[in-house]
Amino acid sequence: MTCLPFLCCRKLESATSRSPELNNELSGIHNVTLYSYKELRTATNDFSQINKIGEGGFGSVYKGKLRTGQIAAIKVLSTESSQGVKEFLTEIQLISDVEHENLVKLYGCCVEDNQRILVYNYLENNSLAQTLLGKGHSRIQFSWRTRVKICIGVAKGLAYLHEELQPHIVHRDIKASNILLDKDLTPKISDFGLARLIPPEMSHVSTRVAGTIGYLAPEYAIVGKLTRKADIYSFGVLLIEIVTGRCNTNMQLPVDEQYILERTWRLYQRRELVTLVDTSLNGDFDAEQACRFLKIGLLCTQDSPNLRPSMSTIVQLLSGEKNLDNIKITRPGLISDIMDMKVRPNSKPMPDINHTSSSYTSFGSEHLDSTLSTTRNFSQATMTFNSVYDRST
Repeated sequence: MTCLPFLCCRKLESATSRSPELNNELSGIHNVTLYSYKELRTATNDFSQINKIGEGGFGSVYKGKLRTGQIAAIKVLSTESSQGVKEFLTEIQLISDVEHENLVKLYGCCVEDNQRILVYNYLENNSLAQTLLGKGHSRIQFSWRTRVKICIGVAKGLAYLHEELQPHIVHRDIKASNILLDKDLTPKISDFGLARLIPPEMSHVSTRVAGTIGYLAPEYAIVGKLTRKADIYSFGVLLIEIVTGRCNTNMQLPVDEQYILERTWRLYQRRELVTLVDTSLNGDFDAEQACRFLKIGLLCTQDSPNLRPSMSTIVQLLSGEKNLDNIKITRPGLISDIMDMKVRPNSKPMPDINHTSSSYTSFGSEHLDSTLSTTRNFSQATMTFNSVYDRST
């Protein structure tokens, strides 16, 4: 395990502006710089709209210059945010002592009165959701080589969380909007507000289900038992999105093309996977490698969690160090199948549906306490809900 403390720790003069309970929680967190609200207000020019670089369900993100001269992304949580103190502290605790090329770096935080602010390293090229999958025109050209680099980088970051750290960390919200890109388009996994620890002696933890529709592993959504396999499912969906250049769900497309995972499985059975590769590449890609990546995406999303490979194995498969040819790929798991709620012509409306959506941003997610929800684009909605019935895995 390689955990490198990289932040200095200092006390805020305004500790009295925090509750005793919060002070107790913060006292147990080391290697984190505690910034004053005044300091961050100065860094962002009084949180100027000009410096605003993102907005989501948790609040706004500003670009700022710290007293040290460092450029930072300053994530200001809304006072009405669904992310409470618990999630805020979770995010700090989980990544304060962690450093990896493919994880965002936390500089510190601010907790004064009702203000909760996280300070991260600034990443110039925003998120995959905005640049690769967004509807707007991005100046970034995602060549095939760049996509390969991003896929392998995210896989390495997850392998580090899953296997090198003790206790293991399950992210729970791997998706395109939580993959940020630096100036060299190196991917960084962000937003650890939903992350959970898996102690070495435990195979899973039972928790209220949280995640993003379209990326959410069906067995986790149904049973509520969290394992690293839930992240692996989400990564498989993300992998397919990167290769195809489209969101996992698009209700504007013809019915048989709306769900990318279903479509990928059908074309795999017909041996036509190459037709899924992003047309914006204009044919300039390694067809064999692209099909292998799509197969790995299917391998990660298999219905049985036990059949999904570990993240270290996935890194080997993506880099070509391990052969995929002799590995059997079974049908992917789909929440719509399990819940008998497939959206098809003449199908009955789904009962008791609540829905939410949020614009893609660099940071944050939006949460929903409900059963499954249908949105215009599943990639944009993050939810939490109670499991509804048991299902053996």
